[in-house]
Amino acid sequence: MTRDEDASRVIEELVAEYGHTYAEEAGIRLKDTPQPLYRLLLMALLLSARIRTSIALATVRALHDAGLNDPRRMAGADWQERVDALGRGGYRRYDERTATQLGDGAELLTERWSGDLRRMREEAGQDVSALRRLLQEIPGMGPAGADIFLREVQRVWPEVAPRLDAKALSGAERLGLPKDPEKLVELAGDTEPAVLAAALVHAALDKKVAEGVLEHAG
Repeated sequence: MTRDEDASRVIEELVAEYGHTYAEEAGIRLKDTPQPLYRLLLMALLLSARIRTSIALATVRALHDAGLNDPRRMAGADWQERVDALGRGGYRRYDERTATQLGDGAELLTERWSGDLRRMREEAGQDVSALRRLLQEIPGMGPAGADIFLREVQRVWPEVAPRLDAKALSGAERLGLPKDPEKLVELAGDTEPAVLAAALVHAALDKKVAEGVLEHAG
């Protein structure tokens, strides 16, 4: 086999096992409409904290179950209601601070972008760097959270794709794959960039994931 064929085999094995986005894991049916986009924003913010991925995703579902799935409802909920929903998801380490950030962020989204992240997208134009900066104006949303949002939203916002950020590329390095995003997309064939990125992040976050993929691909 050539080097490219070896790399394609590794990617094929990786995607076969981990070829699902984090939005899918959180139960978000991602569409270019306000509510799924807002839930994706919440997911990105929660995942960016130093807490287990499984807890962050469970908390996304808990917020949805509590009806806190759009900015107006989030802003209208009292602080304790948000704390309780975070707690039901297991998100207790940062629950009090995060409850405040969720309320403040929802108010900002409602006032500045009418609760619709598509308006933020319009403000950024086709400039993904500008969009990344705007995302970080949301309380609690730092560079890591913005990168998570962009990795996932590329599925419905074509101007973002293909996006393989530093975290995804660290997964590629762990797997012995090229660190060039364009080359990785080429090697992945028909795999969506959002799915490829999520799979690579799994490898970046867990050494055992990479070891298992390499073993099966070998």
